[in-house]
Amino acid sequence: MSFFREMSSSRDKQRTLKKESSMSGTGLFTGSKVHMRFCPAPENTGIVFKRTDLSGAPTCPAFVDHVIDTPRCTILGKGECTIQSVEHVLAAIAGYGIDNLVIELQGPEVPIGDGSAVPFIQMIEEAGIAYLNAKKKWHRITSPIYWTQGDVHLVALPYDEFRVSYTLNYPNSKLLRSQFYTFVHNEEHFKKEIAKCRTFSLYEEIVPLIEKSQIKGGSLENALVIKDDAILNPEGAYFYDEMARHKVLDLIGDLSLTGMLIKAHVIALRSGHASNAAFAKEIVDHFNAEACV
Repeated sequence: MSFFREMSSSRDKQRTLKKESSMSGTGLFTGSKVHMRFCPAPENTGIVFKRTDLSGAPTCPAFVDHVIDTPRCTILGKGECTIQSVEHVLAAIAGYGIDNLVIELQGPEVPIGDGSAVPFIQMIEEAGIAYLNAKKKWHRITSPIYWTQGDVHLVALPYDEFRVSYTLNYPNSKLLRSQFYTFVHNEEHFKKEIAKCRTFSLYEEIVPLIEKSQIKGGSLENALVIKDDAILNPEGAYFYDEMARHKVLDLIGDLSLTGMLIKAHVIALRSGHASNAAFAKEIVDHFNAEACV
């Protein structure tokens, strides 16, 4: 049985990993050398980060209430346990339907890898998927949920699956003026069409941050850089709309912070990590209010 066929046949069961897997790398913002390990966890554990480099190895659940900042990435924190740049690893975990996992980090930031989710799905596939007795718990959106601020808009509409549609708009960039991508979730599609899409930035935005040492681990090996109407990376883009696809990747990771499996069509216009986190909180509040009725 193929990897994805096995996953499909056990779609309703909670998932963890069969064994541990690990990788080492560099943090994009901190430049820190970090070792990361995925550790299997029992049913109903959820996704939990653990800072093994700190005294007492403090933990922080991957939940929207623990979002403490969103400076071009998503940062979680609970007490002494803070973790920067969680969105790509969370997208990989959500993309493969992993419900329970402890992510051990010897450092303050998730390694950037190549700027995509590929290093993390390689860790998942290396470890293999384990199926638990508990069933997955889906939350079906039955009425629209929305968040809007200025020219940024997010809405979740009733839908029988999990679908994300993203419109990217950079009016001052010829290359990024407008891109659109829509994605209906399944694991194989996530791997082929979303996971490999890398983080990106305009040259004019990234250079001042590098000069101020606010991005210590960045290079053309872990991000697409766009200047005028050209991509500076020698290999170019993997897809003509790779940037919009990466925004879908980010949104999947950030919305996983709801701690829920959602059946909805999420439509986003120009959203980023701050608005994604605010929308995730709106979704959680919506379901909590429904539960109290």
